[in-house]
Amino acid sequence: MTVKSDRWIRRMAQEQRMIEPFEPQQVKSVDGEKIVSFGTSSYGYDIRCSDEFKIFTNINSTIVDPKQFDSASFVDFKGDVCIIPPNSFALARTVEYFRIPRDVLTICLGKSTYARCGIIVNVTPFEPEWEGYVTLEFSNTTPLPAKIYANEGVAQVVFFQCAPDDVCETSYRDRGGKYQGQEGVTLPRI
Repeated sequence: MTVKSDRWIRRMAQEQRMIEPFEPQQVKSVDGEKIVSFGTSSYGYDIRCSDEFKIFTNINSTIVDPKQFDSASFVDFKGDVCIIPPNSFALARTVEYFRIPRDVLTICLGKSTYARCGIIVNVTPFEPEWEGYVTLEFSNTTPLPAKIYANEGVAQVVFFQCAPDDVCETSYRDRGGKYQGQEGVTLPRI
């Protein structure tokens, strides 16, 4: 597998609608105001989160169980800034919709701007032929409230392409992956 450059990302976005909406350059300010950057970088793409959030709350004193997740453990919030309580987390979705080619695997990593504030971004790889909006998880590891900015960069996606003779036998689409085509902030599914 080889990591793919900005030229490849721009070509795939244009030819195969791999990322929509797509920003071909790195955006560092909007209307003269500095922001956490998003768009195409040297060897990846910096994604944004939308203004739709699910903030974790322990008001119900429930057990977090991925097999029987209680949706009442979240408070829905829509806004330009999400405040994550101390030692808690929030879910969001990307602004961008992805269509991953069959010969590509992506790895998503948090941006250092947030990591330096104790905010960790966790998402799983985007598997070959997965498509949808990405559900992101932001963990606030600090004892203080933390801000996440909607419509600004939050994580970087790095793309790996396999050799033509080594394309996967079974893609995410082939096996009917449970998160295929997800639209909003998606909770755990079994």
